[in-house]
Amino acid sequence: MQQISKRLMSWASILEDTTRQQAATASTLPFIHPHIALMPDAHLGKGATVGSVIPTLGAIIPAAVGVDIGCGMIAVRTQLGRDDLPADRRPLREAIEAAVPTSAGAYNTEVTREHTVARIADLEAAAEKAELDPASYAANWRLQLGTLGSGNHFIEVSLDEDDRVWLFLHSGSRGVGNKIAQHHIKVAQRECARWWIQLPDRDLAYLVEGTPEFWAYIRELRWAQRFALLNREEMMDRVATAFAAWAGVDAVEPTEQINCHHNYTTKERHFGKDVWLSRKGAIDASAGVPGLIPGSMGTRSYVVVGKGNRLSLNSSPHGAGREYSRSAARRTFTQDDLRAAMGDIEYRDTDAFVDEIPAAYKDIDVVMEDAKDLVEVRHVLRQIVNVKGD
Repeated sequence: MQQISKRLMSWASILEDTTRQQAATASTLPFIHPHIALMPDAHLGKGATVGSVIPTLGAIIPAAVGVDIGCGMIAVRTQLGRDDLPADRRPLREAIEAAVPTSAGAYNTEVTREHTVARIADLEAAAEKAELDPASYAANWRLQLGTLGSGNHFIEVSLDEDDRVWLFLHSGSRGVGNKIAQHHIKVAQRECARWWIQLPDRDLAYLVEGTPEFWAYIRELRWAQRFALLNREEMMDRVATAFAAWAGVDAVEPTEQINCHHNYTTKERHFGKDVWLSRKGAIDASAGVPGLIPGSMGTRSYVVVGKGNRLSLNSSPHGAGREYSRSAARRTFTQDDLRAAMGDIEYRDTDAFVDEIPAAYKDIDVVMEDAKDLVEVRHVLRQIVNVKGD
C-alpha cells in the first residue's frame, strides 16, 4: 500500500500518471471521508477512476458509481469434475450462445419461463416501491433481463485447482441501468451549475443528500442494482440448463454460489462515520465476505474471501484492469495474437474480440499479489469455455 496523499491511498503497483492524477483530483472534493482507496486494477474512467473506492459524506457522485450500475459477477460450483465432461466443448458454447443473448442490442424472446416471470414480477414490485417507471428509460427493459451485452462481459466454464467445474459470468444492469445512470449524471451536472459549484471535472458533479434529486437517484440506483443481481441469476439459470444437457445430467447441483456487485453504492460505516461508499470497479472485501475477481479473457479467475482491510475501506479489486484502451489494443494486437493467447479454450474465433486479448489488461498475477493484504484466495479457476458478445 502506498499513501499518495492524506486523501488517497493506493494498492496498485501498476498505475499510470493519468490514472493517479484523476484519482487525486477526485480526492480533493470536500466531502470525501476519510480517503479514496485505489485498487490494484485501477485505470482511467469517466470522472472517477475505475478500480476506486470513494466514501462520501452528505453527497453522492453518480459518475463514481459508473454507467453500468450493479455490474458484477456470479459463480456456481457444480457437482461435476473434468472427467465427467464430454470432450467436444463447442456444442456447449453454442448452446449457451443460443440460451443467452450476448451482443449489445440483443434481447430475450423467452420471457415466459417460470423463473423469468418471477424475476420480472420482483422488479415490477421494486419499481413501484421506488416510484420508478423503468419504461421511461427503456420500454423493453423486461426483454433485457437475462442478456449479457458485449465488451468485457463474459460467460465462462472453468476448472478449479481440483478440476471441479465452475460456471462463471460477468454482467450488469444492461441498457436500462445505463440510461438511469446517464440521466442522473446529467441531473447532478445541472444542479451543480445551478448552484454555481466549481468542479475540478464536470463528471465529478454530485447530488446533495436531503434533496429530491439525491433521493430519486438512490431509489433508482437501488432498483438498477437489483436488476443487475437478478440479471446474473437469470443468465446463470439458463447457462446451468445448457450445461446440464451437454454434460448429460438432470440438473446442476450448486455446491457453492457467489453473486456480487462491483459497480455500486451502499451505506457503510468507516473511520467513525456513516458514508455513502461507491465501489467503482471494486468488491466488498469485509472480513469473511466471499467475492469474485475475474482475470481477462483467456486467463485465470479467483474465488476469494475478504480480509477486512480497514485502510482499503474493506474492498478489493474486481479484475485485471485495462492497460490498453480498446482502440489501442486493436492497433497493437491481431486475431492471430488472440488465437495464441486463447490456446485450447473453446471460444468463438472472431476479430471482434481482439480488444479483449489478455495482453490488453494488467497481469492478473500482479493484481492478485498487490491484493494479498485485501483478500485470501480460496479457488483459482482456469477457463475451458469462453462466451462473449460482439
